[in-house]
Amino acid sequence: MSQSASDLDQITTAADAMPRGVSLWQDAWVRLRKNKLAMFGLVFLAVMILLCLFAPLLTPYGYEEQNLRLGAIPPSAAHWLGTDTFGRDLLTRILYGGRVSLMVGFIATSVALVVGVTYGAIAGYVGGRVDAMMMRLVDILYALPFMIFIVLLMVVFGRNLLLLFLAIGAVEWLTMARIVRGQVQGIRQQEYVEAAISLGLSPAAIIRKHVIPNVLGPIIVYTTLTIPNVMLLEAFLSFLGLGIQPPMSSWGLLISYGVETMEEYPWLLIFPGISLTLTLFALNFLGDGLRDALDPKASRD
Repeated sequence: MSQSASDLDQITTAADAMPRGVSLWQDAWVRLRKNKLAMFGLVFLAVMILLCLFAPLLTPYGYEEQNLRLGAIPPSAAHWLGTDTFGRDLLTRILYGGRVSLMVGFIATSVALVVGVTYGAIAGYVGGRVDAMMMRLVDILYALPFMIFIVLLMVVFGRNLLLLFLAIGAVEWLTMARIVRGQVQGIRQQEYVEAAISLGLSPAAIIRKHVIPNVLGPIIVYTTLTIPNVMLLEAFLSFLGLGIQPPMSSWGLLISYGVETMEEYPWLLIFPGISLTLTLFALNFLGDGLRDALDPKASRD
């Protein structure tokens, strides 16, 4: 009896000494933390989001508050980033503008994510003629001049913020659909998908529970790389006067104003430009880091 207890203790000790398994996401997080540029991007993005969210607590000025007698003044103790030609505090305008630019980036990307993942997963899983027809539609939409399409939407329906989200999301979902479709075509031949089919699960349930969760890696990576593209597109539209309209503000609109007065008041262009540039760099660094961290080949090395 005592020998059996001793053997059991030895087995328990040996089991405790064995290395514990690490999930894919835990392994990816460990590799991501080793990537200094990716962590810089993550920290910078988190700080920028917090600054924009708590802008009313950080600045004593309102983003519409004007002081025409003050006019445009360079950075000073009272106005850290100076003021614009209407005497409005530039730091306040940048933080409130960051709210809009980041919101456009995240919401429009979410629209593209939902449409692209759903469309691509259905096309890749069903295959055959349905897949061919769905992807030919994507090819046709790729050939359309979407910038002109967005401009026409803004002209016909007015400069509506919600419409801007939907219009940009309608442009960006095509590439997402192709990426997801390619990933799903490889996954649908796996044993666990065939087992789910043999159990009688519907195609919708299989796609939702077994297919999409296994392509989250590429989806997350491409999402982080889509947000900068969306923000640049919004900045370009605002620069043309077709995006965000006063009294609201965005980084693209601030850059547009800065270009008009850059010779006399260069800080009106420099500071919004730096804010947009650093945020785009941070998102790209984070996207590259996630791509390396979620790479299956790197996981095996």
